[in-house]
Amino acid sequence: MDDRARPYRSVLYIPASKARALEKAKGLPVDAIIFDLEDAVAPDEKANARKLLMETLAAGGYGARSQLIRINGFDSAWGTADFEAAVAIGPQAILLPKVNKAADVARVAAMLDANPACRETKIWAMMETAEGILNAAEIARAPRMGGFILGTNDLAKELMCKFRADREPLMTSLQLCLLAARAAGIAVVDGVYNAFRDEDGLRAECEQGRDMGFDGKTLIHPAQVATANEVFAPSQTEVDLARRQIAAFKEAMAAGEGVAVLDGKIVENLHVVTAEATLAKARTIAALASEAA
Repeated sequence: MDDRARPYRSVLYIPASKARALEKAKGLPVDAIIFDLEDAVAPDEKANARKLLMETLAAGGYGARSQLIRINGFDSAWGTADFEAAVAIGPQAILLPKVNKAADVARVAAMLDANPACRETKIWAMMETAEGILNAAEIARAPRMGGFILGTNDLAKELMCKFRADREPLMTSLQLCLLAARAAGIAVVDGVYNAFRDEDGLRAECEQGRDMGFDGKTLIHPAQVATANEVFAPSQTEVDLARRQIAAFKEAMAAGEGVAVLDGKIVENLHVVTAEATLAKARTIAALASEAA
């Protein structure tokens, strides 16, 4: 599937040290999985988690789900070993923690270029530091970039801001990453919602992220998947409107008019482009659901 058409409504973190969770993820209706060797794995479990994960990914079974391996930082005792193990299996994507500047990505891109098994491997960046946010535009255009993952917990800690339901203290950082990602044409996925049993709170934050323009939500528990998938997918009402907008515009063009009027509102070419993107996203989601079934 073309990366540009791939949905990222639900992006679930899975601890690489948990064999049961790795197996269960094969049957979850998620768009993408972050196989986590970093925060979710205790120091004394790092080596075993790395071995388990590579054996699991080599065996396959995750279907069309996007697969990102979050390695430890290269400044840690485990980052180099994580990277070397990952590139040996030719991963879809490597997720780098705490990316501060484009050079962090370029360094890893050069290492991937030297490995024939990683010709198609993308790099994703955790955007979770003040320096990284300020350099978002250059990071987004670095070699092999596939997308941004917002690390809102670490970012809030570094900014020393308060956790609020409206996320106003983080809004500038969120929007800077969105601007950078859209300008560079890469994916951008919102941070996690920590209270995984609070469905109403999760829905509200998903709706906020969707309305801002995020492609989806990173998740910490399978119970959050259904809500993220629903909120970040086009609704039936949106699909119906998109079809009617396209039809109305085509009719107007056939009549020699540059714009159409639908439900008392102007429909221009820019609305048609958005409508076509909505229908393409709905078709892709339906195809993935059919494949999973």
